[in-house]
Amino acid sequence: MSDRAGFRDLLRLTAGHRRVLTLAIVLTVAASGLGMLQPLLVRHGIDSVGTRPLSWWFIAGIAGLFLVQAAVDGLGLFMLERSGERVVLSVRKRLIARLLRLRMPAYEDHRLGDLISRLSVDTTVLRDVVSTASVQLVAGGLTGLGTAVLMLLLDPVLFGLVAATVSVAAVVVAALLGRLREAGERTQRGVGEMAADLERALGAIRMVRANRAEPREERRIGERAESAFAAGVQAAKLTSVMTPAVELAIRGSLLLVLLIGGARVAANATSLGELVAFLLYATYLVVPLISLLQGIGLVQRGMGALQRVHEASLLPVESDTVPRSPILPVRSAPVLEFREVRFSYGKRTVLDGVSFRVEPRTSVALVGKSGAGKSTVFSLAERFYQPFSGTVLLNGADLNGMSLSDCRSRLALVDQNVPILHGTLRENLLYAAPDADAEDLARVLETVNLAGLVAGLPDGLDTQVGERGNMLSGGERQRVAIARALLTRPDLLLLDEPSAHLDQINEFALTMALERAGRECALLIIAHRLATVRRAGRILVLDEGRIAGDGTHDELTVSCPLYRRLVENQLSEDRSTGSRPAEAASAG
Repeated sequence: MSDRAGFRDLLRLTAGHRRVLTLAIVLTVAASGLGMLQPLLVRHGIDSVGTRPLSWWFIAGIAGLFLVQAAVDGLGLFMLERSGERVVLSVRKRLIARLLRLRMPAYEDHRLGDLISRLSVDTTVLRDVVSTASVQLVAGGLTGLGTAVLMLLLDPVLFGLVAATVSVAAVVVAALLGRLREAGERTQRGVGEMAADLERALGAIRMVRANRAEPREERRIGERAESAFAAGVQAAKLTSVMTPAVELAIRGSLLLVLLIGGARVAANATSLGELVAFLLYATYLVVPLISLLQGIGLVQRGMGALQRVHEASLLPVESDTVPRSPILPVRSAPVLEFREVRFSYGKRTVLDGVSFRVEPRTSVALVGKSGAGKSTVFSLAERFYQPFSGTVLLNGADLNGMSLSDCRSRLALVDQNVPILHGTLRENLLYAAPDADAEDLARVLETVNLAGLVAGLPDGLDTQVGERGNMLSGGERQRVAIARALLTRPDLLLLDEPSAHLDQINEFALTMALERAGRECALLIIAHRLATVRRAGRILVLDEGRIAGDGTHDELTVSCPLYRRLVENQLSEDRSTGSRPAEAASAG
């Protein structure tokens, strides 16, 4: 597929809707055809006035023709608008499906607000192209052609004058079309960047307010708006040249028709009825020509929107290949195993030959300095990324031989950012296990010490948690995320800094809860809080992408200098803040 969207890509959007679109365009063209009969009837009426007066039937026939034309035209336009909405609906559904399945690097390379803009703003422009431009191009073109043929039959000399003046305008329009598409693309890109910056500011609005950064963000987003405005003005300038050029050509041709046509009537070279009919057709020609011009301009601007949608459709997505035969877990195999795994972000090596095993129903803590590769281990286990070399195994099976769905159904991840979705507490808890029953909910709520919180909420589990869970405290959000993960009954629970947002009392309660969870599944925990680390049955120390230590707390305190420094730093931090380890707090 080409990186550059073309007219074929625009036509491809209408696949599955072409019958209705064709019928709608036929109705619109038929309405225009009925309109073209009117000048002929007027000519007949004028030329017959000298022999007999106009009958009421003749006048009623013209009025009826107007009504039928309006009804057919209205039906055609409605069908076109509905078809345009259906086309855009199908485009949006395909784009939604793709954006939700992009590979993780794609989200890092593209701003989320810009991707959302492609789904909302750009597809709206495409709707206008399908529903409006199709009528303007097809119906306008056919109507203009039919009108031109009738004018040629009425008076070839006058038609030659009209064709000459219109050709001048056509040359001007053709010269500006390429620049109009470029301006359209810049406009859509500017709108996307504006939406991305607004999403960035609103997503961190508390930080923005706390740092008095509203004026700076206003200027930043305003600059994006001004960029879109400048591109829109450039497109308007081009359109303002194209439209008057066509209108001037039409008006000039009408003046020529009046002057030369009047002289021909005076010389008995043509009849007054034929001149009036020709003038009416020349007047009617304005509408299809303007429609053609507007349709071409709209298509050029729409091609900018189509280009952005096209680019999004080319972004790489995860491939969920299903193996020919299902992979069954091996009871004696480790839940998770890394064998000489290497991984890099660009030129920066993050993991360099990492090997370790997590046995069933064991608790393993992963510690190390920031940037040591701890979170990358989780990302590789969840298949967010692929290792450059080495093997990752789950229940003894290579992850590359499993479907994404099968792999992730056996794991549960509690991310450090603790994502809580807008909605009710129940919806958040059931997000990963929508079929869980009330008994399962009660079990996990008791496990993470949330039962008391739920009992005190005004609507219980149906209480709204706010945007990104802002109605809950940091510790409550953490425990909701852990409860959500436990509800899936995973083989392995991945926890990234689970106690980072908890006070000492809740940290101790969570530690007890994780011990209970460890009886059902294995735990791999990224942690720096000493209370969490010491309770792990085994500790892995990562340093510069390698395993620098492997053992219990007591063993590593003696054998691993890096671990000893990490423990000393944690103890110093506790003393400086006046806090005590969670065990001591619970004993007191």
